[in-house]
Amino acid sequence: MITKYFTSISRIMSVIAIVLFVSGCERDVADLQPASYPTNPEVFIDGFSSGLNYAAFGGSVPTACDVDKEVTYGNSAASMRFEVPDANDPRGAYAGGVFYTSVGRNLSGYTALTFWAKASQPVTIDVVGLGNDLGASTYQISVPALPMNTNWKKYIIPIPDPGRLSAERGMFYYSVGPVDGKGFTFWIDNMQFEKLTTIAYATPAIFSGETRSVNSFAGISIPVEGISAGFNLPDGTNMQVNLSSSYFTFSSSNEAIATVDSKGLVTIVGGPGTAVITAKMQGVAASGSLTVISEGVYVNAPVPTVNAANVISLFSDAYENVPVDYYNGYWAPYQTTLSADFEANGDHVLQYTDFNFVGIQFSTPTINASTMTHLHMDCYITSALAGGAQFKVQLVDFGADGAYGGGDDSNATVTFTSPTLVGQSWIGFEIPLNNFSGLAGKAHLGQIILEGTGISSFYLDNIYFHK
Repeated sequence: MITKYFTSISRIMSVIAIVLFVSGCERDVADLQPASYPTNPEVFIDGFSSGLNYAAFGGSVPTACDVDKEVTYGNSAASMRFEVPDANDPRGAYAGGVFYTSVGRNLSGYTALTFWAKASQPVTIDVVGLGNDLGASTYQISVPALPMNTNWKKYIIPIPDPGRLSAERGMFYYSVGPVDGKGFTFWIDNMQFEKLTTIAYATPAIFSGETRSVNSFAGISIPVEGISAGFNLPDGTNMQVNLSSSYFTFSSSNEAIATVDSKGLVTIVGGPGTAVITAKMQGVAASGSLTVISEGVYVNAPVPTVNAANVISLFSDAYENVPVDYYNGYWAPYQTTLSADFEANGDHVLQYTDFNFVGIQFSTPTINASTMTHLHMDCYITSALAGGAQFKVQLVDFGADGAYGGGDDSNATVTFTSPTLVGQSWIGFEIPLNNFSGLAGKAHLGQIILEGTGISSFYLDNIYFHK
């Protein structure tokens, strides 16, 4: 059982009062030094360390984690056992949670979190990491797609800048779902923080090490993405870990055009002009950068003029919108598209970056567009149009059962190329629904899927069906 450590505030205050009363004549209160945080490196060694708490992620199986005294590493007395559920398990869709402490620990003397682990079958753990404290999670580190098999193996999660973890509460977290609909079990043992001197160089990166460019406008903010660092581990392998922005120091080459704060949020403040956003980690320059090309004041998409009585709106400040499940479902593992929605001049705008495809879903309820004649959307491609660029709009009808994947779904795609496509200008896509010739009907519409070639970033506004 995971123990929870609580300290009585009243008891602490009583002790402090007694100490001050007894020693008041001998020492000035100003001389007292703040209590240091414990340096305990243990998370699980034959049992959970003192002060450790566990919180399951929402939607996960709350009892997925337990102690196992039968399957252990070496001569260990116990291990942590994680039961990943089958698909459609009524208790939860996956296993996931956070191990955290009520009182922070000083981990500045350690360079890695290490543990031994094995699984009941060869699997890939979706993500493991540290620094998630159920709050700001300022110094979060994550390792995606961690491979694990039936043999015990030591795993190392390197810490890029240990000095920052002087009061860390997030000891470990994980998240993993079933494989091909089936659950499995994995075990973790001897989890602790260590000072390893055999972890070689760190190679920091922003924007996944790529040199990117974006055309934008004053007043718009863009988050720094793809923040990571590579490490050479003691066994000679290289590990890439994803990091929170707090491990980096960001800078702008021209703060009159764009600024960047400590959280990696780039804000365009002027223009026209250009600014280059770069970063360092512990003084080492990160690969990757963002060139911001500001075109000055943002120009909103044209205001729709279609009578509201003839409109079913998904996203527009000009109309009342119907319920939408999401504007970016982020369909892993193949989707790369991220969202950075913003508001400019009082108008809400969808922004997509790292674009390959993205889904907008409206299934609760689906839309009956039987009396509608067109699908409209306004699109602004933020950079100059690449040769051979394509923009595809797919419309999906969920069929009479109104459910995705129910066996009666149908879909059709309309493709746009030059000269309809242009860069750095609003494009009004006015698509007759009859052009989606592959649809079996329009009475149970549930998704719009956008796919692109040669288009990395764009804005979207005023998405609606109308007649």
